[in-house]
Amino acid sequence: MNIERPKSRQPIPPHAKRVFEGVIFDIYQWEQELYDGSKVIFEKAARDDTVVVIPTLEDKKFLFLTDEQPSRDPILTFPAGRMDKAGEDPLTSIKRELLEETGYASDDWILWRSFQPASKIDWAVYIFVARKCKKVAEPNPGPGERITLQLKTFDEIIEIANDPRFVSDDTRSAFIEAKYNPEARALLEKTFFG
Repeated sequence: MNIERPKSRQPIPPHAKRVFEGVIFDIYQWEQELYDGSKVIFEKAARDDTVVVIPTLEDKKFLFLTDEQPSRDPILTFPAGRMDKAGEDPLTSIKRELLEETGYASDDWILWRSFQPASKIDWAVYIFVARKCKKVAEPNPGPGERITLQLKTFDEIIEIANDPRFVSDDTRSAFIEAKYNPEARALLEKTFFG
């Protein structure tokens, strides 16, 4: 699967200078000429791209998580994570995250959506669907994660979509639309289950 990175609406120019290097975010600045000929400093953050997977089983259930980390309250989510800085591609990255967080794997993957969610951050999000997942190992989340795995039906995910603890806005909105639009629901069911 050849996956192209979604284009940024405002890319960081090659001559930009990194003025801050953080654990998650780096900050770049550059001088930009305006339409009237004046010049100002523009700024943009950059971070590792992230991956999300909507994993489904043969019985048309979803693998869904309650994810706790020391720095925040528990969230409801699908498996997700940051891409490895060593040049890991999105599909390899999300296969690793699914296995680590759930112990499940799949041979049936599609890239559902990819986008850059913020114009002032160089950051892409890739959302995959993994169909017919099978348990192949015990979960092995990182030391900063406490994950509770749950099996949920389509209707249960639709009801959870209104919960403010459900953090994946892009997937969340698709489930909310499916609640009220039968055509949207049928399309999602075909996407998620084949």
